[in-house]
Amino acid sequence: MPNSPTPTHCPYCALQCGMNLTPAPDGTVEVGERADFPVNRGALCGKGRTAPAVLSSRVRLTSPLVRYGGTLVPATWDEALDRIAGGLARTRSEHGPDACGVFGGGGLTNEKAYTLGKFARIVLGTSQIDYNGRFCMSSAAAGGIKAFGLDRGLPFPLEDIPKSGCVILVGSNPAETMPPALRFFTELKENGGTLIVIDPRRTRTAEQADLHLMPRPGTDLALALGLLHLVVAQGRVDEEYVRERTVGWEDARAAAMAHWPEYVERITGVPVPQLRETVRLFCEPESAMVLTARGPEQQSKGTDTVSAWINLCLATGRAGRPYSGYGCLTGQGNGQGGREHGQKADQLPGYRKLDDPAARAHVAEVWGVDPDTLPGPGRSAYELLDALGTDIRSLLLMGSNPVVSAPRAAHIEERIKSLDFLAVCDVVLSETAALADVVLPVTQWAEETGTTTNLEGRVLLRRKAISPPDGIRSDLEVLHELADRLGVEKGFPTDPEEVFEELRRASAGGPADYSGITYRRLAEENGVFWPCPSEDTASEPGPTGNTAAQPHPTGNTTAQPRPTGDTAAHPGTPRLFLDRFAHPDGRARFVPVSHRAVAEEPDAEYPVLLTTGRVVAQYQSGAQTRRVDELNAAAPGPFVELHPRLAERLGAAEGDPVAVVSRRGRAVAPARITLGIRPDTVFMPFHWYGEGRANTLTNPALDPTSRMPEFKACAVRVEAVERQDAG
Repeated sequence: MPNSPTPTHCPYCALQCGMNLTPAPDGTVEVGERADFPVNRGALCGKGRTAPAVLSSRVRLTSPLVRYGGTLVPATWDEALDRIAGGLARTRSEHGPDACGVFGGGGLTNEKAYTLGKFARIVLGTSQIDYNGRFCMSSAAAGGIKAFGLDRGLPFPLEDIPKSGCVILVGSNPAETMPPALRFFTELKENGGTLIVIDPRRTRTAEQADLHLMPRPGTDLALALGLLHLVVAQGRVDEEYVRERTVGWEDARAAAMAHWPEYVERITGVPVPQLRETVRLFCEPESAMVLTARGPEQQSKGTDTVSAWINLCLATGRAGRPYSGYGCLTGQGNGQGGREHGQKADQLPGYRKLDDPAARAHVAEVWGVDPDTLPGPGRSAYELLDALGTDIRSLLLMGSNPVVSAPRAAHIEERIKSLDFLAVCDVVLSETAALADVVLPVTQWAEETGTTTNLEGRVLLRRKAISPPDGIRSDLEVLHELADRLGVEKGFPTDPEEVFEELRRASAGGPADYSGITYRRLAEENGVFWPCPSEDTASEPGPTGNTAAQPHPTGNTTAQPRPTGDTAAHPGTPRLFLDRFAHPDGRARFVPVSHRAVAEEPDAEYPVLLTTGRVVAQYQSGAQTRRVDELNAAAPGPFVELHPRLAERLGAAEGDPVAVVSRRGRAVAPARITLGIRPDTVFMPFHWYGEGRANTLTNPALDPTSRMPEFKACAVRVEAVERQDAG
């Protein structure tokens, strides 16, 4: 009998597109459409279609590796696990628990992220844990918490986008980063809505826009303030909404009024008529949205920039109303869930704060430990990596490749090499894993069951479709074995559903409350939006057809219960903030902010700005996608995108090697000459290692609130390179 397809989800971006997987007779896995999942309705990008290629033993790790005499050689699992436990125990004994570091990833399932945080704090007793999601959406999270009292990437489903009157898309290129999502913006235009794209490059997404603004990198904050200035000057403030649903308007208004249009034009390079047209298009419809991504967020002032865009939404009455509001297009597959359940330096499960005594008491009770034994907040991601080899002597790393993905990457590579001990769990031998003392091969998305939380806040069930090759273990099994070797025999189950049941209890009553979600419900309902508390509520459907919100014990909004089986179960919360925001008084906060320059402005020595990003055929550090032939054929290597004027000054033609030099290093890649970029800006994708590594150049200047590095703007110079010297 033929194998029946297993409904599951893509391993890559935060859309978490639905797909069906069917084992083929030749041992491969076939990907099929899953039209019932509303996020992608069966559509998949090239990465999703080719994802099973990484399941092949031809490209993946199939045995533990242990370093002997400078070389990684195959080893038994017992030998490898003993080496890791011994290395961590030795560091803890000689230097204290905080000399042990843990670094996670935004691609780990909720169960893995939860267990990794628990392992760090209970088994190792270390505060030094963070994850690569800090590099992705942390500024948007910080801005959302300030304004709304709660962070969830999108406070509404993607299906609301086509029903809006206008969408401003800031620093996002979904046509390349999450192609199946582009149809929501296409449908927006088909329905008569307007798409405004703000990006210093004319991307594939910008080509679809009704209006494209091309600001200088790092000036999105000034741009948002200039738009708010015009909203005030033109009398477009929704005074009733501001009065009834917000606080802090006067201070935010005063800050915005210091950014008059001509001043903003000088800062951003965006002409005043375009600023005025943006305000008109945004304010005239009944509904409108602002959606941000890494462009405005990956800045040393990213949190303030997000706050400025939220202020624009609040002043015009756009937040917490149907088909309106502010949202963040999260990047990594489980970037949302990954920061909710404990692998972030300051977080406990349920999006609780680690320095909150009540939160510590709740989670400690679930874990069966004394709250006083839980360490406090630790270093953020870049600060943790920067401390390797000095304060932090050993590192356990899961699902991340900072040698490629971290800012100032050459420096971070040296810090990693200076460690006393490094252990890596991964599916492939990434550039970071190649530096490890021990590498453990772990199961992949199609070989295990677990949950992820997509950019909408929709908790999803990835199902196991095939068995892993012999000799491969799951991350949960790894943490169980290490905990046992380090003296903690209980509390680290290997069954993902058992872990999720504990996660439900740990998250109960927290901002990200999953306690009403079960594996059965996820399988039956195609996902459930959090917050979803287990207790029944008594709210009624709102007049818009959306669910009216009621106060949650934490100040969050919850939604109308509906029958599930024999009991009334909470249905989850697709749309937040319709009646109240998550602050105790139910009101949103304006945050007064003012423009400030990027951390590193161009000068005579480094006269050009570098910005970085992704291309459609590769994903993040490329550790997996660079092992897929079809994707490599479409995007074989790095490049430098530059304007013809800059190319002419260099004497560079299309395809010629050019060097991009910053205060941190030098990268070389072929020139790609286009009118679709500002003359004062160059662009490099960041998926590759070697001489074309873009993150060799980037600036680790940190946002003071989110601790997000400034990936999106740093001063560089561009030099022509002789082909024979280009490596």
